[in-house]
Amino acid sequence: MTNDEELTATFKALTHPTRREILDLLKDGPKTTGYLDEQFEDISRYAVMKHLSQLEEANLVLVRREGRSRMNYLNAVPIQRMYDRWMDKYQAMNASSLLSLKSTLERGTNKMETQGYKHDTFQIEQEIRIQAPIDQVFKSLTEDINSWWAYRLCGEGSTLSFEPEVGGRFIEVGASGEAGALWGTITFINAPYEIRLNGLLGMQGAVNSAYSYKLREEDGETVIALSHHASGLLDPEWHSAHDGGWKELLGTFLKQYVEEGMTYRELQK
Repeated sequence: MTNDEELTATFKALTHPTRREILDLLKDGPKTTGYLDEQFEDISRYAVMKHLSQLEEANLVLVRREGRSRMNYLNAVPIQRMYDRWMDKYQAMNASSLLSLKSTLERGTNKMETQGYKHDTFQIEQEIRIQAPIDQVFKSLTEDINSWWAYRLCGEGSTLSFEPEVGGRFIEVGASGEAGALWGTITFINAPYEIRLNGLLGMQGAVNSAYSYKLREEDGETVIALSHHASGLLDPEWHSAHDGGWKELLGTFLKQYVEEGMTYRELQK
């Protein structure tokens, strides 16, 4: 499918309000087909399945069989491509400011701000040195991520997987298969030197968050340069929490896993 054909399919899929509502439901995480069907009491299951099929054909929904469940995941990449085609970074900043002003004027007091959230931004930059070849470190960041990524959103016994390709997902699936979390979507990859992702990393609400790893070999070691940027309605605690979290994830759990073969569970004993 050419870029123009993909764009046409995206626009067509977004024209129907039911399909847009399905995407809204998937925004916070994957849902089973049964759950989605239950949210639309006024239309038949056949109609819901047809809408899901059209979203899948437009690559806006990714479907995975997990046990007996049919899990539906939001894939925002086609929407991001549509956005990138007409918006440069300066236009995006202007549009964001205007939308923010419009929202404030229409709603008056922003409910999230009254709960402690503020329009803000943060940038985290860190470097970690690991005594291992770059290919081994890259493999640990991708294929072996379930062994060292200690933070979980879906409870004990969940499984993390990383799909090292553009549009691929960094996802967590709960032990029962019902719970799921999307930690990030890959927007750029150049193995074994760089990975860029969009992902909320435990944050919620009106937040735009992106993070990346850049790998280089230096003095017989591999250096990982982490960059994490977030903007939107942020909790004031999120900056320090993520700064400390990254230091622990990369500087302790990943480093110990690569250098000594210890999983995060072994380190936490």
